[in-house]
Amino acid sequence: QVQLVESGGGLVQPGGSLRLSCAASGSIFSTNAMGWYRQAPGKERELVALIISGAGTNYADSVKGRFTISRDNAKNTVYLQMNNLKPEDTAVYSCRFVVNQGKIYWGQGTQVTVSS
Repeated sequence: QVQLVESGGGLVQPGGSLRLSCAASGSIFSTNAMGWYRQAPGKERELVALIISGAGTNYADSVKGRFTISRDNAKNTVYLQMNNLKPEDTAVYSCRFVVNQGKIYWGQGTQVTVSS
């Protein structure tokens, strides 16, 4: 079994920054992909950023140039650095790992609120 623990959400003013972390623990033999998704009230969950092992990164158009996804393999941790935050970035952010040749695990979600 694999557990994901997220941290770093909170309240920030427009133009501010936050850094989300998602640490995985448990029986991980290989990591195929790590990503961040978000869901705003009344909207469907959407992909924010993704790292695919051996294939690079992908970002939603709405966050390109503002958000950066990165990973620490030694710690089985993925990060999301969010700069120049906008009110429309307000959502619950969840991390997702694909490990051990296709098994999918989700974090519990962390609230990000961008408001003055």
